[in-house]
Amino acid sequence: MSMSNWICYAVGYVFITSGILKLIDPNFKATFYELGLPFPETTLFFIAILEIACGALIVGKMYVRQAAIALLIVICGAIYLTKIPILFNQQQGFLPFLFQARLDIVMLILLLIIWKHVPSKS
Repeated sequence: MSMSNWICYAVGYVFITSGILKLIDPNFKATFYELGLPFPETTLFFIAILEIACGALIVGKMYVRQAAIALLIVICGAIYLTKIPILFNQQQGFLPFLFQARLDIVMLILLLIIWKHVPSKS
């Protein structure tokens, strides 16, 4: 099995489980309300379904580039809305930002690798 398969499985696993958790854990509703997003419940549902669907597409190696682009947008939004504020919080700072953003940064890098190097099934 190639390294790209393992990367696709790992990325798919993270996004599928994240999407499922967003649908079943009521704490995520509060989080989306706190972010000040418009229509937080609808946005939460849309992001959850997008993560599940795109994660499954990546695992199945179908529409990989399109799924990776969608998830890149999601992960950049997550970093912008939830991690960057940590960086500018005077009580927290750079190291807590790095710690809290570690999975997001790894997923960002892996999605870029997938987008650039993993072909879709025809």
